[in-house]
Parts: sequence; C-alpha cells; structure tokens
Amino acid sequence: MTTNESRFHDVYDEFHSRIRHYLERLVGQSEADDLTQEVFVKVNKGLEDFRGESKLSTWIYRIATNAALDRLRSSSFRQKSREVSLVSSSEEREKNVGDRDTCAGRKAPSVRQQAVKKEMSKCIRDFVDRLPVSYRTVVVLSELKDMKNQEIADIFAISLDTVKIRLHRARARLRQELDSGCDFYGDGENVLSRDRKS
Repeated sequence: MTTNESRFHDVYDEFHSRIRHYLERLVGQSEADDLTQEVFVKVNKGLEDFRGESKLSTWIYRIATNAALDRLRSSSFRQKSREVSLVSSSEEREKNVGDRDTCAGRKAPSVRQQAVKKEMSKCIRDFVDRLPVSYRTVVVLSELKDMKNQEIADIFAISLDTVKIRLHRARARLRQELDSGCDFYGDGENVLSRDRKS
C-alpha cells in the first residue's frame, strides 16, 4: 500500500461515519450513502494536493457541504423530495443514551425517560429538517457536530459574523417552530416531556 493510499484509509476511517451522519441530516437517509461515497471519491482525489491551509476536518466538511448543496439543488432531488418526506435516522446515537449516562457516573434513565427523550429528539429533528438549508447546515454543524463558529465560517468560506447571524436566526426560527408545533411540560418525575400540537 502506498503512502497516499494509507493516508486516505486513515482519513476514511476517521471521518466516514461523521460525514455520513452529517449528510443524512442534510439530504435524508436515502441519499446519504451515495453522497458519502461521492464525497470520499473527491477526498481521495484531492488529498494529495491538500496542503493544510485549513484543518483537514474543515476541508472534508466543505467538500461534503458543497456536495449536499449540489444535491439539494438538483431537479431530481427536488422531485423526489416532493414525493417522499425526508427521513432522518439517528437511532444509533440515541440507543446508547443509557450507556453514556452510566459510564459518566450518572444514574441511568428509566426506560420511560429514555422513550420520552427519544420521542423529544425525533420531534426536534423533524423541525430542524424543515429549516431552510442555509439554517439547517449551520445548526447541524454547531449543535450536532459541536463545531466552533470559526470552523463553520471556514467550511462555508463566509465571515464569522455571517455564521453568528445565521445561527441566531436559525435558532430563533427553530424556537418559534417548536413553540407552535410542540407542547413542552414537566411531569411528576422531573422529566421534560412534549406532545406534538394538533
């Protein structure tokens, strides 16, 4: 195996699942696998010329973001999204909630609490998925990928102030949508619950 092949395999191993989850949030589960493959073909072709002028993660997320935006703009994607609602599956992350809490030394939540948390997460994901793509991308990178504002600015090649404005507007819109679409309340066990408004 050449040095370039070895480097690509390392990059692929480190970033594949993260990029796959990111793309799933942007284009939906049905498109994410193919698009992830396209992204890593581009990464493989460009890796030799990557000079480290930005972080490797920033460069890869920029490729993924551009690929997702191209797919979202395509007429075939728009036609398909009219016929099928976008589905986001983050079941893998949520299924290990109890294990993470136990490992962190906290009491594991009850089955009921886990079910409520999972349902709340799905409700919130549904509303995030409805945001315009310019808002959705910054929310996903900031809130789900824990990226700093400067990293997001580098990915989009926009100013830090623009990122802050988009995040502020996206969060305000999401809050407004959640307020109009969900009733949140605390139950007797101090568990935050929610019901989708009719």
